Amino acid sequence: MPASRRTAGRTVATPGRTGAAVRRPGGRIRRPALLPAAAVALALTASACSGTDGTTAAAADAGPPRAGGTLTLALAVDPTCLDPQQYGLNASLNVGRQLVDSLTDQDPATGEIKPWLAQSWEVNPEATQFTFHLRPGVTFSDGTPVDATAVKANLDGVVALGAKAQIAGVYLTGYTGSTVVDPTTVRVEFGTPSAQFLQATSTVSLGLLAPATLARSADERCQGALVGSGPFVFGSYKQNQSVEITRRAGYNWGSSLWHKEGEAHLDKVVYKIIPESGVRAGALESGQVDAISDIQPQDEGRFEGGAYTVVTRPNPGVVFGLFPNVVRPGLDDDAVRQAVQKAVDRPELTQTVLSPRYKPATSPLAAVTPGYVDQGAALGYDPEGAKRILDAAGWLPGSDGIRAKNGRKLSFDVVFAPAFNASQSVLELVQQQLKKVGVDLRLRKLTPGETNTVLAGGDFDFSYLNLTRSDPDVLRVVFSTKSANRGHLPVGPLDTALDQQSRLNDQGLRYAQVAEAQRVIVERGYAIPLFELAQVHGLAAKVQGVTLDASSRLSLHDAWLKG
Repeated sequence: MPASRRTAGRTVATPGRTGAAVRRPGGRIRRPALLPAAAVALALTASACSGTDGTTAAAADAGPPRAGGTLTLALAVDPTCLDPQQYGLNASLNVGRQLVDSLTDQDPATGEIKPWLAQSWEVNPEATQFTFHLRPGVTFSDGTPVDATAVKANLDGVVALGAKAQIAGVYLTGYTGSTVVDPTTVRVEFGTPSAQFLQATSTVSLGLLAPATLARSADERCQGALVGSGPFVFGSYKQNQSVEITRRAGYNWGSSLWHKEGEAHLDKVVYKIIPESGVRAGALESGQVDAISDIQPQDEGRFEGGAYTVVTRPNPGVVFGLFPNVVRPGLDDDAVRQAVQKAVDRPELTQTVLSPRYKPATSPLAAVTPGYVDQGAALGYDPEGAKRILDAAGWLPGSDGIRAKNGRKLSFDVVFAPAFNASQSVLELVQQQLKKVGVDLRLRKLTPGETNTVLAGGDFDFSYLNLTRSDPDVLRVVFSTKSANRGHLPVGPLDTALDQQSRLNDQGLRYAQVAEAQRVIVERGYAIPLFELAQVHGLAAKVQGVTLDASSRLSLHDAWLKG
């Protein structure tokens, strides 16, 4: 059993064995994050002999941290919308994470849920009621309190955003309301069990915003009208150019996982938007910026030396892949989707256009995700098997090599946004692989905003995406027919498995349903998993203390600059 201690009459979680539960008076359970031993989230690694706490050998020689200075960091894409409750793009959340605090945090090394704004919590045995005891004295940057009323307003506000809350809204499926028990105690209730909710409270998507921000329009919030309680405050946002944030004076309620208490070290962070990977790499080499996000595989070697640190971590959650719109002609045939599954050579993708930091997909879930089960045997490269399936289903090669049936060719588009710069190279290779079995794949490159519009409208054959979260409920976000269901999947056994896993508090029973969901997704071709994304960021030697959280988002509270 994990250890626990009493503080001011409350039970506070302390580190212990992952997955064990502590029963409280009245039958309530305080349960840490649920993780199978084989799927413990990996700790941050770095090219300069990383330690398990995310520091590097170079940092050990840097001396004590220094306060002050401006960190200039180049992003690969424009954030588009800065509101973390609305938008899920990595570039957006890498800014938003610095502005907002969460009720809890998640240890990236163990998956255990740790205190942050909530000092302690209780979960009832049915996982329908979550009671959080808040740290007193915390304020948003406009001076208003981060109290139980503010927590309730945030959760109610996410529900009110509706479809605009792309990720956060799904975390609140079944939410029936919150009760303010007293100024520092809030009870959150669901109409059906929600085993995923405690982990959801650690994400930036459920980060807390001030009531004044919640009163603003969704568009105003996207443009930066954000007041949080985080270690930095919003300064300015110039679309496709830059974002600036500054240190918050008096900040003193950071995550229990951070190394430093109190205010951030840095005075300011300037994010520059530099989409071209080569230009971004050159900006770091020339000293125009101090750090860059999304080092591309072809550029990794330029920064693997003493002058730089490469900070990297796998992304948990749904891997990058092709996601079929199963009501489109051709893709409504199970045989076609199953053949496409066999026609993709995943190791060739990582070995040819990516790097060893990216792993071939062996499931719809990345291997570091809790509940992951290896589906590699069903995802093996088998082009001859793909041809046999298509032959048996009546899809025969034409004079141009592309298969057809009843006058319709196996020609599909794939809608994608270049949020990950190597995406086009990956898809071009997939295009070549599919052509070998008689399937034509047309690349349809759009901006992130255009992609969302097209996917919502349904005018596409395949989408190409990933979704990061260190909890297997991420599958429900993508594949449940009760969610956005942009692939128009039919109601069936997959829904049953996804619903059951979201309701089960028992780890073993929950993960059995997660395993079943992965099996069905692969078997039915509801996703064509390609590769596991990794975050790969480059830092100049003077940049210290940059870490990645359990969702592989940048955390800059502990960051500092050597003189």
